[in-house]
Amino acid sequence: MARNNRTYRVVDGEQIEGSWRPVFIRNGPAYFLTDLLIFADGAIKCWDWVDLDGLREKLETGRVATHLEPGMQASAHDLASWRFDEPQMWVTAEELLGEVADEIDQLNGRPDSTDRCLQALDRYLETRAEADRQPLRAAYLAVPEHVRHYALGDMDAKDWPLRVLCTPIGEHTTHDELVTEAMHVQAHQYFEDYERSVREWNDNRPADGPDQAQDPTVKLASVPGKWPTEPGIECLRNEYPATVDIGGDTYASAVHAYWGLATTDESTRTAIHDTVMALSVERAVGRAPLRQDWPRLRLTAMHAILRAKFTQHPELADVLLATGDARIEYNISSAYWSGGVKGRNWLGRLLELVRAEIVAQRAGFIPQPVT
Repeated sequence: MARNNRTYRVVDGEQIEGSWRPVFIRNGPAYFLTDLLIFADGAIKCWDWVDLDGLREKLETGRVATHLEPGMQASAHDLASWRFDEPQMWVTAEELLGEVADEIDQLNGRPDSTDRCLQALDRYLETRAEADRQPLRAAYLAVPEHVRHYALGDMDAKDWPLRVLCTPIGEHTTHDELVTEAMHVQAHQYFEDYERSVREWNDNRPADGPDQAQDPTVKLASVPGKWPTEPGIECLRNEYPATVDIGGDTYASAVHAYWGLATTDESTRTAIHDTVMALSVERAVGRAPLRQDWPRLRLTAMHAILRAKFTQHPELADVLLATGDARIEYNISSAYWSGGVKGRNWLGRLLELVRAEIVAQRAGFIPQPVT
């Protein structure tokens, strides 16, 4: 299964999330081990770009192979080649197609076939009506056979209770088990015991709040043409004209402060102070000498600057705190400081850290203001 193997591609500047799993491609007299790439928009790459229908066609023709012939040559590009002696495949064409469809659902945050089966199970357990057993059976059979035993997350019982309950008494399960009334009772007991265990776990578990952020991501895209009179989200940017007292000097913005701390040249530092617009500061710095240890200190320096900016300007701190627990994604022409596809987003991460520090100080967790 592919869902733990993450990848992405970029289309028109947008990051499309994806995943991958290994497959064999049949090309003439040989098989090639490669990656089947699956993306949230439904695009699939198996040497060629296809969608689910295209993948089905590749599977039907054997181009994407789920059956391997003994004696055939196989190759992993730039790694190895070999011949099959007694090859065994663990997934059929239909199972692989179902797995890929599930992966697309997962990438889009939609219920996959297992989730839909468990939803049908909940309905049946609530009513125990035959009318709800039939949808449960259909949903169970729609789960790719090779992943059904993972459905309950119990590798001791596997899917036995599930396949028994979705099969009427007197009929055979997908494992050719003749279902009896006693088996139904045992399966119902399994789910009753499970629900009781979950309730007991939840009752004794500390209420630590939601697992995911409750506020949407904040994107600090670019410097506006004109700063608003009342500080809005734009004030979180380093270019915003807010004085920063740090290192014994007062700077006109966080950008001024950053480069003022970086340089060792006094004339350059004076030029930084004389530069009004933050966007012109880098031009004032030019090729001036910087501290030799600046690559190691720059992250710490930026942290200190942002602490100073937001503690010295409570109205700006209020804007930062209004972002709640949102992820903050900064945009700047630096993969180190910026977010986006390849950026490390250190500016966004430091803003989140300073936000947490201010919240802690205002809540009384930190006795003295962060400066």
